[in-house]
Amino acid sequence: MRHKYLLLLFVLTFIHLQMNAQSPATGHYAPVNGLKLYYELHGSGTPLVLLHGGGSTIQSTYGRILPALAKKHRVIAIELQAHGHTADIDRPLSFEQDADDVAALLKQLHISKASIMGFSNGGTTALQMAIRHPEAVDKLVLIAALYNRSGVPPGFFEGFPNATLEQMPKPLQEAYLAVNPDPKGLQAMFHRDATRMAAFKDIPDTAIRRIQAPALVINGDAEVILAAHAMALSHLLPHARLAILPGGHGEYIGEVCAPDKKSIMPEVTTAIILEFLAK
Repeated sequence: MRHKYLLLLFVLTFIHLQMNAQSPATGHYAPVNGLKLYYELHGSGTPLVLLHGGGSTIQSTYGRILPALAKKHRVIAIELQAHGHTADIDRPLSFEQDADDVAALLKQLHISKASIMGFSNGGTTALQMAIRHPEAVDKLVLIAALYNRSGVPPGFFEGFPNATLEQMPKPLQEAYLAVNPDPKGLQAMFHRDATRMAAFKDIPDTAIRRIQAPALVINGDAEVILAAHAMALSHLLPHARLAILPGGHGEYIGEVCAPDKKSIMPEVTTAIILEFLAK
């Protein structure tokens, strides 16, 4: 038992050192479906696409764990329409369109198949990738992913029609302005995300049951996304594993709004993800 404990401590220490090492980013823009889509390339290895949460950027969602992921994978981190470096354009914003944009980018990069990892809204986009572009998906990592309106506490959706920018967490506002110092862009992103969530429609169970990619469903036990919803999603997916971790929305990956900046949970979560992707 003591040997196993020491081995676990060694693994977590190693991952902690990786996660705190700098992974130099190479930022690019690609013409995709009318967008100038921003993406970054990190590391080397098998391809892994990172999709951020609503109102977020690459760094605000994945800044804590991206360096460790890039030690094992060629990471393609994307900022989707109206988010971060990627400006908004005059077309509807939807999870389906985001998935189509990701698939088009992968084709431009000559990546025939990649693992797709998404957090929150990015998790819903990852589901749409597997539904709409199954040939491009190797594995799925779905973190706090919503597929059904019943997956959040009562009253969640009622707040979006009258939501204001002042209600957006300050760390997310600051993260956006750090890469795009345009207040109008920040307001546009907030409006786009609030409108999309207010109109959110359930993904049919039948569509999820058709997904054949191996999936890892991760959720916090104190999430805005209910743990029971994550369990239901893992049961619908034909080849899924489930991890319920202690923490609120994104705390276990070190998302920018996480209150405990010294928590070791991001290291634990990263170890779980890397083990799943390696199999």
